[in-house]
Amino acid sequence: MQSRERVWVAISGGVDSSVAAWLLKKQGYEVTGVTMRLRLREESALTRRCGRDAIADAARVCEVIGIPHETVDFAPALETEVIAKFVREYLRGRTPNPCIDCNRSIKFGLLLAQARARGFRFLATGHYARIEETGGRHRLLRGHDRSKDQTYFLYPIPVSDLGSILFPLSDLTKTEVRELARQASLPVAEKPESQDLCFVPTGGYGKLIREWGGAVHPGPIVDRQGRVLGEHRGTIHYTIGQRTGLKISAPRPLYVTGIDAAGNRIFVGEKAEVRAPGLVAGGMNWFVPECPPEADVKIRYRKRAVPGRISPDGEGIRIDFAEPQEAVTPGQAVVLYRGDEVLGGGVIDAVLPAVG
Repeated sequence: MQSRERVWVAISGGVDSSVAAWLLKKQGYEVTGVTMRLRLREESALTRRCGRDAIADAARVCEVIGIPHETVDFAPALETEVIAKFVREYLRGRTPNPCIDCNRSIKFGLLLAQARARGFRFLATGHYARIEETGGRHRLLRGHDRSKDQTYFLYPIPVSDLGSILFPLSDLTKTEVRELARQASLPVAEKPESQDLCFVPTGGYGKLIREWGGAVHPGPIVDRQGRVLGEHRGTIHYTIGQRTGLKISAPRPLYVTGIDAAGNRIFVGEKAEVRAPGLVAGGMNWFVPECPPEADVKIRYRKRAVPGRISPDGEGIRIDFAEPQEAVTPGQAVVLYRGDEVLGGGVIDAVLPAVG
């Protein structure tokens, strides 16, 4: 049993955060649940995990556990810090990751600041990740369930804040979490996971971007020689490495190799043209004192980490892969690992051109 330290648990109304709160209560913490109120423009099946239904589910969970439940209004922050950036990035021809921006600005930014201001010792969430203290230094590590590890989304947390954060699910698998939810009779034990962005309305992110004033127009799909091969329906609908939806007849499969938002063009090429030898990243957040010369590099959440050489590049870094990688995408995160430890991460700004 821990001492009765106060913990604010971010409860989204899903099974992971609910079990996190239940575990902390069992461990002896003084737990209060908190749910972010986001006032989404449209309540739909796509937005359920951040709308009224989520708040109601979270309140029911807290009642079952026997802890207080509160809400905080972060709707303005969601719009300015997450949605507005999401729209801007797509209109620039980049592919953003709004879940990372939400973690950076809201969950481990505003919410953690409010937790401290209200006298809570810790902020806890249902993320699958670990925090360990070694030699007076806190480290962020992969969760036990490697298939659910979420450290890729957590790289923006300042290292100085790790000591104020708890991840109660760090040593559990998703199957084990579900079983604990059933044992605790939590009303969300069988609630399915959502794979959608919480703020995207019915009609998809194209509709959202238009609602936010983004101009989306058809334009040419061209090869690297500039020959027009087809017409796209707006650059926002494409990402590097995409193959489907091009509607081009060609003797070999073609993939999106570049997005020129300013010129309203989509570039395509064969599979070899999607491979890049490296990248340049900025906006770095480090968990180690110095930029490492080598690391395992993860360029998408579902991609495996691959070896790379790391070198400073202005205020950012340059990464040269041991082997060329497919679909390196500006706007996405790049996260560096040594074994299970997260060394740092940033945002991909540019793709290094293939030699020859």
